[in-house]
Amino acid sequence: MAAKPKLWYFRGRGRMESIRWLLAAAGVEFEEEFLETREQYEKLQKDGRLLFGQVPLVEIDGMMLTQTRAILSYLAAKYDLYGKDLKETVRINMYVDGTLDLMMMIILTVFKPPEEKEENIALIVTKAKTRYFPVFEKILKDHGEDFLVGNKFSWADIQLLEAILMVEELDASVLRDFPLLKEGPGVSP
Repeated sequence: MAAKPKLWYFRGRGRMESIRWLLAAAGVEFEEEFLETREQYEKLQKDGRLLFGQVPLVEIDGMMLTQTRAILSYLAAKYDLYGKDLKETVRINMYVDGTLDLMMMIILTVFKPPEEKEENIALIVTKAKTRYFPVFEKILKDHGEDFLVGNKFSWADIQLLEAILMVEELDASVLRDFPLLKEGPGVSP
């Protein structure tokens, strides 16, 4: 039996959360090593495990993977969540990149000065409602499939769900005008 993937990251969601979601959606059990001290982090660096000196780090299939997007791409392909051909894969990549853009805006809010946070959150919610969610609602409506790509659950669906939940933490009513997104993957329009 293959070893469980092992994840190294700080306590918290951050860049590792999408990796956790993808593994969970694929039904893959994993272990986590939380970096709670500077010494733990420095040891990973000293041991040469951090290609660019940063986490997340995932050990899987005898490899030490860094860079979030590369890790997610590998996991999606490994667990058949990356489309059946190149056309589906490129659509998944486009949709994932769109949701990651939105998610990064939310993640970066933590680094804003307190006096700018409320205004930044309002901007994020506005962009979600005017730029991002209308695109995904239209995709689902136009092709009439239950999922974003190929009528099969994919990385794009997982990433979109995570992005929706992140925006809902900022504004619980954000999906009011998006009935197909509100229904979620796997529910016929």
